[in-house]
Amino acid sequence: MTGFTVDPWDPGYAAALAVENLSELGATSAELVLDVERPPADWKPVTPGAGASAPETLLVADGVRRIDARVWVHDPDTPMPVPGIAASYAAGIVRCGPAGADLAAIEVNRSLISASPHTPEVKTTHATYQPSKAADASFEELSLALQRQVTQLEVDLAVRHRSRSDDLLLVDGPLRGRTHLPRTVGYIKTHHTAYLPPPQSAVVAALMPRQRTPVFLMGTSWRRHAWYVRLPVQSSAPWAGVARCEASAELDPAEAVRIADAVTLALPPLAGVAYKDPRAPQNLIPIGGLEKLLRHHLGDARLLYRALRTAAAGDRPR
Repeated sequence: MTGFTVDPWDPGYAAALAVENLSELGATSAELVLDVERPPADWKPVTPGAGASAPETLLVADGVRRIDARVWVHDPDTPMPVPGIAASYAAGIVRCGPAGADLAAIEVNRSLISASPHTPEVKTTHATYQPSKAADASFEELSLALQRQVTQLEVDLAVRHRSRSDDLLLVDGPLRGRTHLPRTVGYIKTHHTAYLPPPQSAVVAALMPRQRTPVFLMGTSWRRHAWYVRLPVQSSAPWAGVARCEASAELDPAEAVRIADAVTLALPPLAGVAYKDPRAPQNLIPIGGLEKLLRHHLGDARLLYRALRTAAAGDRPR
């Protein structure tokens, strides 16, 4: 009899594990140090021991972005206008503790991004877009410039709102741009690259809920401590409920292991539930709730688009 398993994620999203990664395990060019916590031959699922504990306070940071309009900046130094984007972005922090979760901070910014040094400030009836310079005029660079601003806003909020020296900060997505923040963990929900060779990848597949892999080091031009953890999940699909976590490569191995245990204990109570979130359980409840709130704070996209067009018409040479 031929069997099959339905991936628990909504088909409108990419699968939690891309199918090409199933056939390319071990094909990544990333350098790996597998013996940070255990020798590679001794890898097996890790259940945090009795001495491990979840952090008393877990701060969850996330950011969202939206392109409100494609624009052209009229640059007196060039015969042709320069492409750009008008974008809104927001970041926020949720504080999770023994008494529950509460919103610690939200901030919304708007930018007009282009490669032109003459990028103007744009004031509309509903919002003001601050000028920002990109390295070049490609859409990829404009998008990267926007993402860097989102990341920097998350960093600024985290620095301002960390009130305890023993809290743990969880950021949604890879750790890049935030490795300098103490006790910070990147949380990656989807797996576009298979980093581990087959024997260690089999350990990921063997994880039970509330277990993790041993900690390892990975990277090329960048380096991270990393581990995989499985959240509570009903599905038996490949890597269902599995997330990858990242921490700074500068951490002492014992500290990295302690943080990995703390995160493994902290995440299961926050796991998303399938009837509320199509990306459950990896899309944690605080992340899903914060994303919705942040997108609401971005404002009405159609209203802002009309306001930008009105402002552009008012600035147009006559």
